[in-house]
Amino acid sequence: MSSEIVNAREVEIETSEDGRAYRTIIWVLADGDDIFIRSVRGDAGKWYQRAVVNPEVALVLGEQRAGYVAVPASDPVSVERASAGFKEKYRPSRSVDAMVHPDVLHTTMRLQPV
Repeated sequence: MSSEIVNAREVEIETSEDGRAYRTIIWVLADGDDIFIRSVRGDAGKWYQRAVVNPEVALVLGEQRAGYVAVPASDPVSVERASAGFKEKYRPSRSVDAMVHPDVLHTTMRLQPV
């Protein structure tokens, strides 16, 4: 699915809580073999809160669904790679500034295939 992510503007992330699945539209970035996600709402993002508690997530793009484990990627190198990628991929959008705001950088996660 990562080749589709390269071109996708938005995907759904599926998270779970108390046995119930939730889907949220997010931005996603494929950079080489890595897939990065970040909560534009920082710690207040519900999908992010659920992924921290239960890191088994899925990305849904059209009819495709792929499972991942979301791991923190808040180290400086990963944060910079993700920020640069988000800026390049989404620059025409006015929302990109919120996605690279210092208050949300710590929510950067890397998705590892299950």
